[in-house]
Amino acid sequence: MTKKKKQNNYRKSLPAAQYIETALIGYELLNSPQLNKGTAFTAIERKNFNLLGKIPPHIETLDEQVVRAYAQLKSYENPNKKNIFLNELYNTNNVLFYKLASSHIEEITPIIYTPHVAVNCQTFSNEFRRPQGLYISYQDKNYLSEIIASYSCDKIDLIIVTDSERILGIGDQGIGGIGICIGKLMLYTLFGGINPLRTLPIVLDMGTNNKKLLADPTYLGLRRPRITGSKYISFIDDFVAALKQKIPNVLLQWEDFGRLNAPVILKRYRSQICSFNDDIQGTAVVTLAAILAAIKILKQKLTDQRIVILGAGSAAIGIANLITLGMKHSKARQCFWLLDNIGLITEESENIIQSQKPYLRKICDIKNWNIKNRKAISLLEVVKNVKPTILIGCSTAANSFTKEIVREMAKHVERPIIFPLSNPTANSEANPSDLIKWTNGQALIATGSPFDSIAQCNNALVFPGIGLGVIASKAQEVTDEMLWAAVGALYKESPSLKNPANPLLPPIKEASRIAKKIGKKVAAIALKNTNVNKLIAQTTWKIEYKKIVPI
Repeated sequence: MTKKKKQNNYRKSLPAAQYIETALIGYELLNSPQLNKGTAFTAIERKNFNLLGKIPPHIETLDEQVVRAYAQLKSYENPNKKNIFLNELYNTNNVLFYKLASSHIEEITPIIYTPHVAVNCQTFSNEFRRPQGLYISYQDKNYLSEIIASYSCDKIDLIIVTDSERILGIGDQGIGGIGICIGKLMLYTLFGGINPLRTLPIVLDMGTNNKKLLADPTYLGLRRPRITGSKYISFIDDFVAALKQKIPNVLLQWEDFGRLNAPVILKRYRSQICSFNDDIQGTAVVTLAAILAAIKILKQKLTDQRIVILGAGSAAIGIANLITLGMKHSKARQCFWLLDNIGLITEESENIIQSQKPYLRKICDIKNWNIKNRKAISLLEVVKNVKPTILIGCSTAANSFTKEIVREMAKHVERPIIFPLSNPTANSEANPSDLIKWTNGQALIATGSPFDSIAQCNNALVFPGIGLGVIASKAQEVTDEMLWAAVGALYKESPSLKNPANPLLPPIKEASRIAKKIGKKVAAIALKNTNVNKLIAQTTWKIEYKKIVPI
């Protein structure tokens, strides 16, 4: 029997889902992170793919490789070096990376995602080693179709795209924003089981207004001020058109766009191409789930809440919009008081954007308030007059929930609900230990960044499941009904429902299990069919080595 016939017979003996065909051999195969197994290549694979002598002779299992990789990770004390090691592993062997991360979720997630992903974005040009994804600059606006069409794999289920204008709480990071896309795609795979071979990070380099980057000789992006206005929208239009032509059924996640552009983009393209904005929609889902858990403890209704939000950007508006939908009454928006960096936004405020308009307070609402300046009403003044039951921070203003403000809130509310959601950790509006002390242990708390023994409003509890459900069902739109289904699924997993002393949200180690539950709810709505278990299982990528066979 010829070698080719033996290979064909071997291929036929395997279920299609258990093998991958490739023409790569030797070092080309070892340098492919999607296919490389390192010391786990079998004897047959080593012979078929010209690997004999190119790797150590002992054949290891994936679990044995994980033990070594974890020991290597633990040898680094500096978080930056740990992050570099993990990224190098990701760029060397995808399966081993995900197996290691899944085996040590709580330890590794903060290194590859928040809070450390902020450092990745800030140091992208300095630490650049190898390209990942697509870097589409404004200067290449006439070649959008060619750039997208040239990508090596046209079977893409999920794209995360950013223009890097407002990365986390650290602002404009230029081309470095691709780091947030890479980090979130890792979690889509780790928790949601999205096949990493079918994902793509993209950064749209529209220039940068970050003076530090523009002055940095190592900066790898366009060295010019940001494109704005009609030129910006025209570029985004062309980008979406090119995607629809090449990958029409992709789930497109818009990530960390600026406060002016984010809501406009989501509204403009939501029905054109299956779109999701985690900053607006994902943050809203996880926050509302935590709020529902908190008011369950208090035996209250959502409609009874007085909600003050510090920060009036896309995340804050997303939270307010979803809660408004949940309240289901005509005066729901009257339950909100939103503050920007000037103060309470009112009908007299300047530089108001369209998405904020439904939440502007009328002057008659504040006519009896004791305030110093009607055009710059402070958070303390708002808290004194509104007596909020819920205080949420989306401001990135570190320590802005001061002792005076929190104690003022606690005077009027027996158990205040306080969510300092800004990240990274250095930008949190308050430290939970202070909130507990200032409220004599009565505050119900969830944070955006990780703190010990405190519920984290971590979007990673939400977006992987939403993505899984959308991709499995091939949904054409991420609807409000799907978002509500995600809220309900996460709320039901709250540890506080079993014991009010427990955190409001489950720990990140539960994210994979929760993603499956959210995915099933989302897919069921998209397909109008609750029997989606098999579909979700078929869509979920398993962290395991597949047999490699020659084409």
